[in-house]
Amino acid sequence: MLGGIIFLSMELDKSDSVEQTVENNNTVDGSSDEQADGRNAGDDSGKNGEADQSDDSGQPDDATAREETIDPTYAIDSFEPKATGQTKPSRMMQYTNIMVDGKILKDNKKYKPKETIEFDTGDKYTELEGVLTFRGNNFRDTPSYGEAAMEKYKMKKLWEVPTKAVTIEGQYWSGNGWTGQPLLIKWPRATKKHMNMESWAKKDDDLVEAIHASLDGYIYFTDIRSGKATREPMNTGFVFKGAGALDPRGYPLLYVGSGYDSSAGKSRAFIIDLIRCKVIYEYGSVDPFSLRGSLSYFDSSSLVDAETDTLIQPGENGILYLIKLNTKYNEKKGTISVKPARIVKWRYKGKRNGGGSYWYGMEDSAAIYKGHLFIADNGGHLMCLDLNKLKLTWVQDILDDSNSTPVLSVEDGKLYLYVSTSFHKGWRSSTSADIPIWKIDAESGEIIWKTSYNCQSVEGNSGGVQSTIAVGHRSLDKYIYVTVAKTGGLSRGVIVALKKKTGKKAWEQKGPYTWSSPVCVYNANEDGKDVVIYARSDSKLMMLDGRSGKTRCELDLGSGNVEASPAVYEDILVLGTRGCRIYGVKLR
Repeated sequence: MLGGIIFLSMELDKSDSVEQTVENNNTVDGSSDEQADGRNAGDDSGKNGEADQSDDSGQPDDATAREETIDPTYAIDSFEPKATGQTKPSRMMQYTNIMVDGKILKDNKKYKPKETIEFDTGDKYTELEGVLTFRGNNFRDTPSYGEAAMEKYKMKKLWEVPTKAVTIEGQYWSGNGWTGQPLLIKWPRATKKHMNMESWAKKDDDLVEAIHASLDGYIYFTDIRSGKATREPMNTGFVFKGAGALDPRGYPLLYVGSGYDSSAGKSRAFIIDLIRCKVIYEYGSVDPFSLRGSLSYFDSSSLVDAETDTLIQPGENGILYLIKLNTKYNEKKGTISVKPARIVKWRYKGKRNGGGSYWYGMEDSAAIYKGHLFIADNGGHLMCLDLNKLKLTWVQDILDDSNSTPVLSVEDGKLYLYVSTSFHKGWRSSTSADIPIWKIDAESGEIIWKTSYNCQSVEGNSGGVQSTIAVGHRSLDKYIYVTVAKTGGLSRGVIVALKKKTGKKAWEQKGPYTWSSPVCVYNANEDGKDVVIYARSDSKLMMLDGRSGKTRCELDLGSGNVEASPAVYEDILVLGTRGCRIYGVKLR
């Protein structure tokens, strides 16, 4: 669980200047190894620290970079998930339970879904323009929409919107924190017609609205090009850490959960009617089905299965909710309602869950494909769950409390996932611990490769990978991008580009640490470069060449630590900070 501690002014243990290395082999603070502990090594791991001669060096010839690029594909040859001896759920799990409409099933095998939940590849999640959930879709691989016509590779602040701060039970919550990603959407005019929007916003057919659920309890609505408020902020009185989610069918619904208790009561999850900006359904507050007591936090960004009208919401209380919404939307009249009639809950107990460490609960967001949900938890489990049987297919040990959302990636017709973990001080060590970045076979849960960094932590401000990995496409399709916090010093960190095939480093840049997730932005110009953008705890927004790691631009936001992750719509990046500001940034 991420605390409300904020470091708005920092004294770095090294200079604030960026240190950058480009390398094939791994350095002392980051090592790629073929499962040195022997749990389940993959065939593609690098051996004996040798450079991968079959891959590029990370510094390609610019003239041929575009020519060699293969367009991203989501074509999967087959997908039949099944555990191996190393990933059998029984190795790590004690039991699971299913509750349907308030009744716990005596035999999980008797669970029968009313409808089959499927989910296709991430590019099929929605036909709407925008970023509608954390990292865009059910693969969690698209935090940017469209392309940016970049020639100068510069960033310019277009606007800033002030937010607020609150103190609750001694915890200070300001602006936007982890994960804090905005939602971006281009509403059709017919949908906007009945919304409580400003009249100019309703008439602007090019309007893209940013929706920002913030730590101060407000939800902000902003035109991403001008920074003007499209409607009045909505005050819920609850702290929001997660991104929330919009309905992929274009229905004016916001699904969002609070991340802390408030004067309004215990934390809970909400469904909000965005026509009137009114809460129309609540759930999850002090749920008696939880094995984690009264804790009721919801940082995870939900997904909606459009075919079955089902909301899928993991909770930090250790419960996965499947809610049949029975949504009714009349676009012409401007009315929308939900009437949940079948609420299914699933919970689990791992063999090391409980007590003061290895907690129950899911703080990250789920990825889903073909009826199988992938999620990490606070107890060091990476789980693959069959949503139609509510049965664990496989479980992998990821060692520690994880806040990193699994990201799915199709490579050579096969499905993989990338994930990492944090270092919760006192669980594995009271000083430092290795933080692996894993590539996992999504069918079996077996580890293909891992690359590790040694990280430190302080109470309430963890090191390791608090962010979600960015998977490259287009000219960046050989790489993943990871920000690692508190490696090389308590206030230091890195962003690293790892090669998908081997886990070896293509390049690395050192600097102040970050919890913010990197985002890949793709160039609309045929001969242009694709870039990676990430934000740091020193309030700097960095633009890097995605293939070489060269710094293209630094932008000082000047308003405190940046924990939140950005979202991008074409050439506009939107990002909130702990310094009580939301920014719109032009990419040029």
